[in-house]
Amino acid sequence: MAQLLQAIVLGLLVGGVYALVAAGMNLIFGVMRVVNLAQGGMLILSAYLTYTLWNATGLDPLLLVLITTPCLLVVGWATYYVFIERSRTTDPSMALVTTFGLTLVTKGVIALIWGNEARSVTPGYADRSFSVLGIRFPQAQVYACLVAAVVLAGLYLLLRRTWLGQSIRATAGSAEGARLIGIEVRGVWAASFAIGVAAAGAGGSLLSVLYPFMPSSADHWIGLMLAIVVLGGMGSLPGSVLGALVIALAESLTSDYVSPDWASAVPYLAIILVLVARPQGLLGTRLREDTSRA
Repeated sequence: MAQLLQAIVLGLLVGGVYALVAAGMNLIFGVMRVVNLAQGGMLILSAYLTYTLWNATGLDPLLLVLITTPCLLVVGWATYYVFIERSRTTDPSMALVTTFGLTLVTKGVIALIWGNEARSVTPGYADRSFSVLGIRFPQAQVYACLVAAVVLAGLYLLLRRTWLGQSIRATAGSAEGARLIGIEVRGVWAASFAIGVAAAGAGGSLLSVLYPFMPSSADHWIGLMLAIVVLGGMGSLPGSVLGALVIALAESLTSDYVSPDWASAVPYLAIILVLVARPQGLLGTRLREDTSRA
């Protein structure tokens, strides 16, 4: 029983961070209908920025979220106007190809600057744990989950309580309808893409404390993000949270009761099962093009 409770605790703590990691990709898809495959590269770029700033300043890496998030916001904004906007005006599928190319370029740039060696960020509490009733709560996972919860709450408030958030939700519902009521849709798309990449910036700082990383780690994380988004529902932020918790719990239980080697297969198995049984995901709704085919 203690082993089961321990696995559940670890899964929930990591799931909170996973939710933040996937939220940015889901926001971009929900507003623009673009699967941003560059999100994994942005995540690892943020991890390397955190590593560099941590070495240079000695600041707590979780506090560096306050630096990496606005930095990646600017990167996302520039990326949209330089690459994504142009590709979307030709053919919607070209945006997908463009983001795939961007992640290859990002990995190459990271390798040129930092090399291909695995890095990790290890603050003083990295190996410490709280103990409650015999259950360990690793401090790094606890703090990272709390920071992720704060960032997600801020994202939720942004989308629900601000004019920009209302514009984003209106554009997600119908870009043409948003134009008719005076919303500058082009700017909303740019802002949504930038905010989505900024979420990856925050997530990258948190993940740098929990896992070692290298340029090729972007491939693993993009696969995990896709699994969470597909499971929770494309375009549903609450779905991202639910999907992240489910996958993190499944990984933790698989690692404890089957084998750690099989845990990495859980996200891909989730994608297959969801696409077969419920293509719209747990909390997603069917897209118009799906409904028209039914």
